Amino acid sequence: MRPTRQLLSLIAAGVLICFLAGCASIGPPVPPSLELPKPPNDLRAVRKGERVYLFWTFPTQTIDRQNVRHPGPTNICRSLEPAMSECGTPVGSISVDTLPLLRRQHANLKLQAEYTDTLPADLQQQNPTRTITYAVEPLNSSGRSAGLSNQVRVPLAPTLPPPADFKAEVTATGIVLTWTCVQPTKGFPDISDRYRIYRRTPDKPTDLRLGDVDCPATPFEDHTFEWQKSYEYRITVLTVVGGENSSVVEGEDSPEQNVFANDVYPPGVPSGLQAVFSGPGQPPFVDLLWASDTDADLAGYNVYRREEGSQPEKINTQLVKTPAYRDDKVARGKTYWYSVSAVDLRGNESARSAEASEQIPQSPSTKGGAPSGPDRWVPRRIEGETSLWRAGRTGAASRTNSVVLLYVRCD
Repeated sequence: MRPTRQLLSLIAAGVLICFLAGCASIGPPVPPSLELPKPPNDLRAVRKGERVYLFWTFPTQTIDRQNVRHPGPTNICRSLEPAMSECGTPVGSISVDTLPLLRRQHANLKLQAEYTDTLPADLQQQNPTRTITYAVEPLNSSGRSAGLSNQVRVPLAPTLPPPADFKAEVTATGIVLTWTCVQPTKGFPDISDRYRIYRRTPDKPTDLRLGDVDCPATPFEDHTFEWQKSYEYRITVLTVVGGENSSVVEGEDSPEQNVFANDVYPPGVPSGLQAVFSGPGQPPFVDLLWASDTDADLAGYNVYRREEGSQPEKINTQLVKTPAYRDDKVARGKTYWYSVSAVDLRGNESARSAEASEQIPQSPSTKGGAPSGPDRWVPRRIEGETSLWRAGRTGAASRTNSVVLLYVRCD
C-alpha cells in the first residue's frame, strides 16, 4: 500500500506544478471584436433599360479575420459623384437573416447577393452623358460598417423602347428579320442608336449575339442557322454614348419571335445541260453534262428523258452524285430530250432544267447531232471540273457555260 500512495502523491504534485506554470504565462489582452463585416471587392453592375442589376458576394469574415456571427443589413449606395467616400442616404438595402444558418450547413459556401435598382427617368434625362456610381455597405447587427465596397459606374443615358413590329420569317435563303426603326434620340450630339440582335435555341439558354446594326435599309438575314431546328429571336436598341471610348447601354428586349426552320425549299435549278451522242464502233450512248449546283445541302441529281410527244421520265435509279450522266439505253434513229433536277438532303427536288436534245443516227456510220468536226466524246475531269473531252480530227479547247470542252487530235 505504501508504494502505491507514494506514486499517487508524485503524480498529483506534477499536475499541480504544470497548472501553476500555465497560470504564470500571461499574454497580451485581446480586444473584443467589433464584428464589422469586411466590405466586398467583387461588386459588378449590368444595366438593361432603366434597371441596374448589382451582384456581389456576401462577406463571411470580419475585418479582424473572424467569422461573421451577427450580420446586419447591406445598404445600396448610389451617387452622381465619380467616387463616394460614404454611402449617404441609401437607395435600398437587403437583409441576410439566413446567412448564419447557411454558413453552419455549408462552411465553404459563397453566398451571392443581388439587387435591382430602377433609375428615375428625370435622372437619365438631366444627365444623359454622365455616369452613376454604385457601392454596397455591409453592416453589423449594431448598424456599423467598415466602409464601402469597390465602386462601379454605369452610364445614365436614356434608352429607347424596342421595335414594336419585330418579325422573323423562314425563307429559302435564310431567316429574315424585319422591323421598323424607332424614333432616334434627339438633342444629344454625343448619343447615337443601333440595334442588337440575339438568337437562342430552346435546348441552350445562352444567347448568341448575331450582330449590331444601324437602322437597316434592307432586312437582316441570318445564314448561320441549321434546318429542322427551332430558334428564338429578339432585338434591342443600343444607346451609344461618346466617340472612340464609347459606352453602350442596352434597352429593353422585344418580344421573342419563335420560328422552326423547316426545309421545304428545293435547291436551285441546274443549268448548262449538254447532250452528246457517241457510238461509231461501239454501242450508242449519250453523255450528259451540266453546271454543278452550289447549294450546301445538295444530295444529288435526277435525270429525265422523253421522246417526241411523250412526258419526261426519270431514268436514273439512284441519285447522281456528280453533274454528269451516261445514258446507254438509247435506240438508233430516235431523238431524245433530256432534263435534270437537283435534290437536297431532305428530298426537296428542284424544277427540271431547260431541255437538251440529241439525235441517235440510224446507221452506225452516220454521225449524230454533235457539232461538225470531232466525232467522239468521253467524259473526263479537268482541274476539278467535270467536262467532256471530245476526240476527233481537230485540236482545240473552249469553255461554254463554265464547262471546259477540250478537243484533241485522234488520228
